[in-house]
Amino acid sequence: MTSVDKIKAFLNYPIQSVLDNDPIYTLSNDMVTHINSKSDAIAKAQNDYGAGFRLLVEGLRESKIGTIKYPDANSTLRLTYGKVRSLPADKRNDAKINNYTTMDGMVKKYKKGDEEFDMPTRVLEMNSKKDYGRFADKDGSMHVNFLTDNDITGGNSGSPVLNGKGELIGLAFDGNIEAMAGDVIFDDKLQRTINVDIRYVLWVIENFSGAKHIVDEMTLVK
Repeated sequence: MTSVDKIKAFLNYPIQSVLDNDPIYTLSNDMVTHINSKSDAIAKAQNDYGAGFRLLVEGLRESKIGTIKYPDANSTLRLTYGKVRSLPADKRNDAKINNYTTMDGMVKKYKKGDEEFDMPTRVLEMNSKKDYGRFADKDGSMHVNFLTDNDITGGNSGSPVLNGKGELIGLAFDGNIEAMAGDVIFDDKLQRTINVDIRYVLWVIENFSGAKHIVDEMTLVK
């Protein structure tokens, strides 16, 4: 692992003994083994939780609280239905209705060097010029994210969000903090799925990244 040539040579003639004697491989393997190790107390707690959760699901099924039954998102194809839906007004969001965010709002959170809130300088410059190309909303702003009242849990990130016509309008990637309890209970008043607006995705590809040829291969619906 000390040079590209050595890696290529190994890939052409892979030998287990070479890996077993490689310091980096040995170190990384030991680290993963250590991270995945569990104490007896943690193993018991996880087993107890798993058994309790299965009882909860069994109880929900027998109670017939709801008529819609869909599988867990992990390793399964799962469809959920919902609507774009706002949350109570929040002064931290510059949007007219608190069911979407804009690039102006994103820039206001900018913190240079911050892992979560840093942004490329060019994005800041393009936003100051309102250089949104053909993907600006009719109100002139660049919509970045929007909220829906779909259920979301681990494994949904990256899922396509379609409108009633089957057109791609966004990608689901997160939930608000109230959605974190979704494995146990669904709060239809506060729980929301956070989706990136497909117009922002297209803007990043075409305008920011200069890869218009990729967008040209798609059929865009206005």
